[in-house]
Amino acid sequence: MNQQVRRTMPLLPISIVMELTGLSARQIRHYEDQQLISPARTAGNKRMFSLNDVDRLLEIKEYLEQGINLAGIRKILDMQAQPPLAAGEPKQMTEEDLREYLRMEMMNSHGHRSSVRQGDLSRFYN
Repeated sequence: MNQQVRRTMPLLPISIVMELTGLSARQIRHYEDQQLISPARTAGNKRMFSLNDVDRLLEIKEYLEQGINLAGIRKILDMQAQPPLAAGEPKQMTEEDLREYLRMEMMNSHGHRSSVRQGDLSRFYN
């Protein structure tokens, strides 16, 4: 059994996931309602989480601590799930995509000026 298969096996009940992530059961259920995670269900309808689900919850928690709302987190996770573009297929970035990219860059700088753009654009996003 390879590592990827092991990481996707639903083994952990919500009580253990709460301890591992520091999230409440209500928060975890809300993230499921928002379709940010999708734990497996037993025959008795009990949620069972995989290690990948725990990683996703920790990622969501980190984004929330950075001040990103759930809609932004969903967009980030959707972008991560997309396959990378082939070298010969440049993606046309919309103005909305550009704004989101710049906002995410600023949010991920953790208070440090990571680029010249941040200094110029921070007045529009703070």
